Amino acid sequence: MKKGIRVVVGLSGGVDSSVSAYLLKELGYDVIGIYMRNWHDDSVTISDDCPWIEDSNDALQVAEMLGIPFQVIDFSKEYKERIVDYMFLEYEAGRTPNPDILCNREVKFDIFLDKALELGADYVATGHYCQKKEQVIDGEKIYSLFAGADNNKDQSYFLCQLNQEQLSKALFPIGHLQKPEVREIANKIGLSTANKKDSQGLCFIGKVKLPVFLQQQLKPKEGRILEIENNNSIFKYENEDLETVVAPYSLEKANSIDKGVHQGAHYFTEGQRKGLGVGGTKEPLFVIGTDTTENIVYVGQGTNHNGLYRKGLKVKSNKVHWVRTDLKLKVGEQRVYKGRIRYRQALVELTLHQEKDFLYVTFSEDQRGIAAGQFVAWYDNNELIGSGVIFA
Repeated sequence: MKKGIRVVVGLSGGVDSSVSAYLLKELGYDVIGIYMRNWHDDSVTISDDCPWIEDSNDALQVAEMLGIPFQVIDFSKEYKERIVDYMFLEYEAGRTPNPDILCNREVKFDIFLDKALELGADYVATGHYCQKKEQVIDGEKIYSLFAGADNNKDQSYFLCQLNQEQLSKALFPIGHLQKPEVREIANKIGLSTANKKDSQGLCFIGKVKLPVFLQQQLKPKEGRILEIENNNSIFKYENEDLETVVAPYSLEKANSIDKGVHQGAHYFTEGQRKGLGVGGTKEPLFVIGTDTTENIVYVGQGTNHNGLYRKGLKVKSNKVHWVRTDLKLKVGEQRVYKGRIRYRQALVELTLHQEKDFLYVTFSEDQRGIAAGQFVAWYDNNELIGSGVIFA
């Protein structure tokens, strides 16, 4: 039994965090439920998705049923400063941020963790589908983060920026379960959230009208849409030099066709199909690159356009993060792992090359839609080893 050990659970009003709180209470922990209110502006959300009042009421009902203390804490000021403002800056610079990863690093396991510690908590717990283990290596306690047992729900990628201190204070009570098992537990004990659908969209905001959201800060600015033909001579790898592999072509030097206008290159991201407003092509157009300085959007026809694929990427050395700090690469070293550049993507073999200014990541097979600002994460089997913000 865990009597006397206090855990603050982030109750979101969903089934996963509800069952997490129940399991912890069953184990004998002293459990407190907290709902984080991080967003006030309903003008950019698609109606009825992620309504905070309904979610907080659901969280309250769960807490009352479980007989645990509950409160709502407003982190909207910190959320705007750390997540929303950062998103605007990234889009303005032509990069594509991942707010869910930032939200976990900056909110759930930082300011929320600090608040929990103020309440006398020994740990914080969330409903993430991932697993934590600890071991002693050379006399030092090391915390490891593993994929969730449910391959369809594994959320370890979203936690790829957590550090050892944050992991030491984290619990993931449902990481060893399958999603149907979680709902079965909720139904068995009569939780009101048992059959509630999973939330979607931006962390704490929900599904948004992204152009409307971005236009709050980023003003429309008319520019050209240029189509790049699928010309293999433009996109071939000239050699195996690392810089060539991560940047195998130069869009501004490629032959292009004027396809029309857009209202701001900062509204688009690599791999995007919808929202271009250009017709009359044999195959659908996809964004293969943007230039926010010249305000140009480059597009290509078809899902197999060479411009959508690259063999590698690079991460600035100061943007490389090692969950397993004991495995950090030294300059000049390289190592083979498996990794992904987006949530739920199948793991693919990659090689890390650590140089002075950049960590170079080369894949065993070309990757579609590598976007600056997103995160690449690497794994040893099912253990998350590290991650980095994609620079190019």
